[in-house]
Amino acid sequence: MDNGAYNYERFINGEMEGLEEIVKEYRDGIMLFANGIVHNLDIAEEVAEDTFVKLVVKKPHFMKKSKFKTWLYKIARNIALDYIRKSNKYSCTDNENTGVFSNKTSVTEIFENSYLLEERKIAVHKALKNLNSDYRQVLYLSYFEELGNSQIATIMKKTNRQIENIIYRAKQSLRKELEKGEIDYEDI
Repeated sequence: MDNGAYNYERFINGEMEGLEEIVKEYRDGIMLFANGIVHNLDIAEEVAEDTFVKLVVKKPHFMKKSKFKTWLYKIARNIALDYIRKSNKYSCTDNENTGVFSNKTSVTEIFENSYLLEERKIAVHKALKNLNSDYRQVLYLSYFEELGNSQIATIMKKTNRQIENIIYRAKQSLRKELEKGEIDYEDI
């Protein structure tokens, strides 16, 4: 049993700490994932909150057919898609993460490397915004959440073969977008 499933079971059995652990572990990832769907960080935050509210209010049964994370992201995706269906308006909001310093001896090298890393992240985020929704979702789930193809297929309601094809096409599209900005795809 994975940690998320264990904590959800604790919550179902009356331990609020189980829910707190789930929120701590998955909130940021779900918010970033939802942002890739709704293109608005405030709405993505609402989607994340609604995902956890659904766990509290409805207490859906976790069938254990997939990993807990996959199941939870599927709930979040459905909530985000419901929002899009209900609303004709949504806007883009940037959400770049901060850079990670590498172990360099010189402070100047640290800042230079941090700046370059940040510039690459910004370029990737901008390029991702120009991809279609399925491409963004599959790349986010694959690379940022490190989910396997079968888990992504479950979340996106597609077959494994469809996910393999989407990942391939998404990488090609990302490469083209990065080359437009004169960023070498291999450096990413």
